Amino acid sequence: MIRVLLAEDQGMMRGALALLLGLEEDIEVVSQVGADDEIVNAALLSRPDVALLDIELPGLSGLDAAALLRDEAPDCRVLILTTFGRPGHLRRAMEAGAAGFLVKDGPVDELAVAIRRVLTGETVIDPALAAAALSAGPSPLTALECDVLNASVDGATVADIATKLHLPESTVRNYLSAAIGKTGTRNRMEAVRSARQQGWL
Repeated sequence: MIRVLLAEDQGMMRGALALLLGLEEDIEVVSQVGADDEIVNAALLSRPDVALLDIELPGLSGLDAAALLRDEAPDCRVLILTTFGRPGHLRRAMEAGAAGFLVKDGPVDELAVAIRRVLTGETVIDPALAAAALSAGPSPLTALECDVLNASVDGATVADIATKLHLPESTVRNYLSAAIGKTGTRNRMEAVRSARQQGWL
């Protein structure tokens, strides 16, 4: 049996996926979690072969959780599931050690096939998304520029961001200016929106 951990914050979707995957003769959902902080502990307890991670989880994203699993449970293969296939997310997923990346609108039997394939060592990526990621190129934003943009949501001031990230205000302004320039936007809110749409954040 292929042991699967399922991380999805929407209870109904999580339950439906678990039920449908459970109908496969060779797949058993051994753990279901709804938040990022439960994933590593659940993986260490249930020892899944494959972890299905939604990107949009409360707190850490599924991409961050994938990187943690790579370090804490290296025998577990990670398959990222997302509603929105963004090229930047695909790149980040591969950098985090994910073995696959699929959008949620595909049929469950394709997901079951993908689970079996990643377990054999293959990398499984939605073909349309792979083509888009190749044409989009890498994110132009540095890690610190991403941190500053992430910290600037919800109307945070430069002083707020500086305090949160332990940086001088002048440095925060420089990073914000660079991020705005690289995203071709007019202000930081537009820069955050653009970077999210590209999957860079």
